[in-house]
Amino acid sequence: MLKYLIIHLDDTATSFCHYNNNTTERKLMALDLLKKAIVWSMKENLMVQFVCPDDPLPEEYKDLISEIDHISIVSSGCEDMELSNDADIMVINDWDALNCIEPIYDQTYVIRTTLADLLMSKLALSNLLSKVSRINIVIKDVESLTPDKQANYSDFLKAISATICDEYAKDHPVQLNILTDRMMLDGMNNCNAGSESVTLAPDGKFYICPAFYFDGKNGYSIGDLENGLDIKNSQLYRLDHAPICRICDAWQCKRCVWLNRKMTFDINTPSHEQCVISHIEREASRQLLSKIRKIGEFLPDKEIPEIDYLDPLDKLLQQY
Repeated sequence: MLKYLIIHLDDTATSFCHYNNNTTERKLMALDLLKKAIVWSMKENLMVQFVCPDDPLPEEYKDLISEIDHISIVSSGCEDMELSNDADIMVINDWDALNCIEPIYDQTYVIRTTLADLLMSKLALSNLLSKVSRINIVIKDVESLTPDKQANYSDFLKAISATICDEYAKDHPVQLNILTDRMMLDGMNNCNAGSESVTLAPDGKFYICPAFYFDGKNGYSIGDLENGLDIKNSQLYRLDHAPICRICDAWQCKRCVWLNRKMTFDINTPSHEQCVISHIEREASRQLLSKIRKIGEFLPDKEIPEIDYLDPLDKLLQQY
């Protein structure tokens, strides 16, 4: 059941997930199309998420957007200070950009990074964790995970866990998606593009998510505002039709369907690298939960059982 409509206001608007957007030519969504999109979202009872461009947004667009409850997503390079200050989510595409922003405690920060850069950014991440309430890490090159990097990623998470413990001891329960989310969840909490959310692009067409719009080779639309949605084999986007994911308890995993298709050519089948990264995070979360409980009572009804695999496909194969 759909819950969210993502409206990508401009072709140059920032990516906030695994895909890259290298578009430099602006294509702002027509104002009348934006009006129709908002009306459609209201009829469908959907929460709207606006992905904003770095260039200033015309005032008539801001006035229209302000008329509805929404979530706004901007990049740290946005030139529109009003958008930046009021943003619910700020996307940081470069670790150096952290030196150019003044963190706002109530904003959520999404840091898009390569795995190699993440592993070298422990200090920068620790500093930001002390100043904000939530950070989401998005690894842009999941496919770069190699066996030697698995241990490096595990060590990195242990080091960041120490920072998070220190913050909790200061009564600052900061959230970091790759470490704290798994501790607090009761079930899968994935991206769910195609089942809970769809994207409307500046061309007036719907897509599973922005990645499918920018993926010129594999992208395809799933309808438009005039004719409605037409998602082929829509059941494949649901968790109950994902044979590996539905038996998995790395509940913090994004389960990115675009990455699935890119890396395994199958919408509902994740790559080995995605699973391994998620399970390294799961184990680090299990250890973090134990460490925080040494500070004081914390999530007494939550437990993360210890497991002996990093890919749930291994668990499936054990049954045969």
